[in-house]
Amino acid sequence: MQSLREVYKIGRGPSSSHTIGPERAMKVMKERYKDADSFIVTLYGSLAMTGKGHRTDEAIIKTAAPVKCAIRWDETYECPVHPNTMDIEVFRDGKKIAEKRVYSVGGGTIIFDGEEGTGSYPDDSVYPLNTFNEISSYCRERDIRLWQYAEECEGKEIFDYLFEVWERMKLTIDEGLKEKGELPGGLGTLRRANLLYHSRHIDESPLTKENRLVCSYAFATSEQNAAGGIIVTAPTCGSCGVVPAVLKYMQMTRGFSDEEVVHALATGGIIGDVIKKNASISGAECGCQAEIGSACSMAAAALAELFEMGFGEIEYAAEVAMEHHLGLTCDPIGGLVQIPCIERNAVAAMRALNALSLADFLADTRKISFDLVVKTMYDTGRDLPKNYRETSSGGLAKYYNQRLNKKD
Repeated sequence: MQSLREVYKIGRGPSSSHTIGPERAMKVMKERYKDADSFIVTLYGSLAMTGKGHRTDEAIIKTAAPVKCAIRWDETYECPVHPNTMDIEVFRDGKKIAEKRVYSVGGGTIIFDGEEGTGSYPDDSVYPLNTFNEISSYCRERDIRLWQYAEECEGKEIFDYLFEVWERMKLTIDEGLKEKGELPGGLGTLRRANLLYHSRHIDESPLTKENRLVCSYAFATSEQNAAGGIIVTAPTCGSCGVVPAVLKYMQMTRGFSDEEVVHALATGGIIGDVIKKNASISGAECGCQAEIGSACSMAAAALAELFEMGFGEIEYAAEVAMEHHLGLTCDPIGGLVQIPCIERNAVAAMRALNALSLADFLADTRKISFDLVVKTMYDTGRDLPKNYRETSSGGLAKYYNQRLNKKD
C-alpha cells in the first residue's frame, strides 16, 4: 500500500480526481518538456462529462501557463482502464514532440500509462501488508496499535505530516464557518455551515446539539471545497468533510489532544489505504459509495482509535460504515460538488458516530469482515451503470436538469 500522504493530500477543491489529479499531471508534463510551446489536453469519460462543473479545464490551463493549452472534451470514448482518462499532447514549433495518457484514479493520485515504477506512479510498497486482516494480525502479534504500524512503515516523520494535515483540517472548518452567501457554479446553493453553527435553541437537547455541530463542521469543510478553497482529501475532495467533522467535534467536547487525534488520523488513513488498494475511492469508477462510504469508514475507525478500542471494534466500526453505503450513486447536479455532495458529508459524519456506538455494543456479534465489505463495494461499484458514476447523466442530476429545462 501507498503512504498515508496519498490518502491525505492538502490541495484546492472542488475535486481530487477532476482538479488535483489533472493539475498534478500537467505539472509533471510541464517539468518534463520545459521547451514546449503548447499543449493539447483531451479529457475522456467522467473528466469530460463533469469536468466543466469541476473546473478541470481551469485547473489545467492555469497550471500550464504561461504555455498555451487547449482543452478538448470527448464524452463518447470509454477507456477500459479507468473512466478518468486524459491525453496530454506536447508541441514545439507546431510539431508534436510527445503524447502521454494519464489516469486520475481518485484522491488526486495519478498514473502515467506504462510508467509504473518510474517515479510518476506512487510507491506501492510503503506498507507491505494489503488487507485489514493481514495488518490487524500483524499488530496483534506484536501488541501494537494501527498508528504504531504506520510509524513502523513510514517513520516518525509521518506524524509531522499528519499534524500539518490536522491543522489544515481545523483551519478549513474555521474558514467555512465564517463564510456566508452563495456558492459559485450557477445552482444558487447557499452556504449553510454558519447558519447551522449559530442556530441554537433554548431547549436544545444534547443529541440535537451534537447533530447540529457535527453537521456544521462537515458543511463548513465541504462548502470550502465547493468554493475552490484549500482542503484535505479524506480520502477525496468530494468526501473531505466527514473525517474532520467527527474529529473536531470529539476534540472540542471530549478534550482529546492533537497527538491523540493525529494517531486517529493514522488509523483512519490505513483504512482508506486498504480501500484504495483493494477497491477504489473514485466516484467515477465505483459511485459515491467509494468516496463517502470510504470517508465514513475512515472516520468510524478513527473514532474507535480515539477511544482506544480493540481491533475487533475498529474493524466493526469501519465495516458498518461502509456496508450501509453500498450502492450509493454519484450523481452531482451540474457536475458540481454541491448537491447532493455537501449534505451527504454531514449525513456520513453522523453515520460514523452511529457506527462507533454499534461497535462498542456489538463488535463480538459481527459476521462480515471489513475486507469482505471492501471487495463487495468494488464489485457493486463496477456493476453500477455509468450514469450513476460521476457523469451527471442519471439520478438527481438528470431529473433536476429536466426540471430546469421545463422552467426555461
